Amino acid sequence: MLKDFQGKVAFITGAASGFGKVLAKEAAKRGMKLTLVDIDSDSLKAVADDLSKQTDVLAISGDVSLQATVDDAVKQAMAKYGQIDLLINDAGVVVEGNVWELPPHDIEWILGANVMSQVYSMHDVIPIMKKQGTPAHIVNVASIAGLLAIPGMPAYHTSKYAAVGLSESTSLDLQSAGINNVGISIFAPGFVQTDLHHSETHRPERFEDKNNPYYQSETFKNGKKWMEQCITTGHPLDTIVQPIFDAIENNTFYILTDRDYDGVLKDRAQRIMDTKGPDLGFLGQFLG
Repeated sequence: MLKDFQGKVAFITGAASGFGKVLAKEAAKRGMKLTLVDIDSDSLKAVADDLSKQTDVLAISGDVSLQATVDDAVKQAMAKYGQIDLLINDAGVVVEGNVWELPPHDIEWILGANVMSQVYSMHDVIPIMKKQGTPAHIVNVASIAGLLAIPGMPAYHTSKYAAVGLSESTSLDLQSAGINNVGISIFAPGFVQTDLHHSETHRPERFEDKNNPYYQSETFKNGKKWMEQCITTGHPLDTIVQPIFDAIENNTFYILTDRDYDGVLKDRAQRIMDTKGPDLGFLGQFLG
């Protein structure tokens, strides 16, 4: 279990805002050196400049949905620090809309940012942690949307269910391989006051299609309004910091910081056992 953070190295994606930013601040507070990666170069610089007053910071601007970006960032971190003790995969985006209207390239974008970025980093970092042989930990940021489904979010749910499955399977693989010094957690929060509703500002050019009529549709516009409402009225961002670091210290796998969804999770588990499908009526009653 990773309990002693002083002088250790954290590698954090999506570090310029939201979960990544507050977790980087907490890591710095605990005496960790930082490698911070984000596609938003201006915001990343501001965070890095602030935290460099407390600790050593390596800031890398890049798109972690590209393997080359992650490979290069890990190489830079190792060249500077020679170790990685904590990996926090926070980078992520959201797109709204049903599967028959949503442009497929939006699903490719969200899978790249929310899932493949985690694949790339774990592929590179786990061998490093294994070789080090010292306590290390991985936190993969998912969402309660990786454990249950609501209407209008198939791309997001697909990515977050994938992140949960990736983490669960990797946990089993670590156990099977006897890599006992590396712990792993999956963070599955409800709505929190992050910057997630501004994902469009981080869209890479290769996923842009401004002439697509979907982006002028009511589905798209209503989805954006709904997401902004959910995020801006969510739980305060600082409420997630202590539970995540508690999970790191205690090697807790599931990090559930919003227990308002317990009823839906229990209903979903029972429906699976009963071979029943999702029930919009129950979901609507429970979520209001």
